[in-house]
Amino acid sequence: MTQRDGVIRIGTRGSLLATTQAGVIRDALISRGHPAELVIISTRGDRSPDTPIEHMGVGVFTAELREAILDGRVDAAVHSYKDLPTADDPRFAIPAVPPREDPRDVLVARDNLVLGELPAGSLIGTSSPRRAAQLRALGLGLEIRPLRGNLDTRLNRVRNGELDGIVVARAGLARIGRLEVVTETLEPVQMLPAPAQGALAVECRAEDTGLAAILAELDDSDTRAAVTAERVLLAELEAGCSAPVGAIAEVVESIDEDGRVFEELSLRACVATVSGSDVIRASGVGTPGRARELGVSVAAELFELGARELMADRTEL
Repeated sequence: MTQRDGVIRIGTRGSLLATTQAGVIRDALISRGHPAELVIISTRGDRSPDTPIEHMGVGVFTAELREAILDGRVDAAVHSYKDLPTADDPRFAIPAVPPREDPRDVLVARDNLVLGELPAGSLIGTSSPRRAAQLRALGLGLEIRPLRGNLDTRLNRVRNGELDGIVVARAGLARIGRLEVVTETLEPVQMLPAPAQGALAVECRAEDTGLAAILAELDDSDTRAAVTAERVLLAELEAGCSAPVGAIAEVVESIDEDGRVFEELSLRACVATVSGSDVIRASGVGTPGRARELGVSVAAELFELGARELMADRTEL
């Protein structure tokens, strides 16, 4: 291993959410007898807070963290898993996918309103094409406005009356202790989350097997199976993280005809037009040990239903 003075240096973005997430990993390592510290790394996404993510390409929040791993400034990095490119990079390993936060999206709206109570024409902030497409598909007549910046910046746009509401990931608010601002948690039937939303990826050099073994102590097999199915589906669809694709997988307990309990992995997914005029949905069930195969099969079903044609619709609104 290459840790300086036996301390595992963990790279992280500098936002409150990122440092909180990485701090959980640091504290978990320390509690297991592995000294660790955070190292702040600035990323392109952080330096361009007003540029829409889909205009910046893949890896805007992860490339610099990966560079810091490779050049030895840090030993490992903590990513929001959904920010990582779906293509495997043989230079890196992800030995730990810790237990996932609730992956659902939430609404934070004025006057404690829920989606169904917002009048037509209400201004809702999100810069996620996935969220925007699914909001439009609900047919509520909401007006979508761009939304970038850290969570406090986003929340302030509701508090100061600039927006009637915003849609963000529940996991981020949970991690910084701000769930009291949520006015509605959006169920997957309303809005499927981004693949891997709410999950963290702890990454290190592939060749650093000693460190990988330490980090693997934090791995959660159910979360890894769910995220694997979701990200394989996304990769099969050849869709970047900004494409209007939603997916959620869960390990659930089932009972066979003889009353025996066993685990299944369920996967639900959707592909939408940017305008929200059409949404294709598919689902499947497999075993946690065959998560990749489940992702491939549900993606194949989406293709059979016409997903390729929907994803070709990039009409600007």
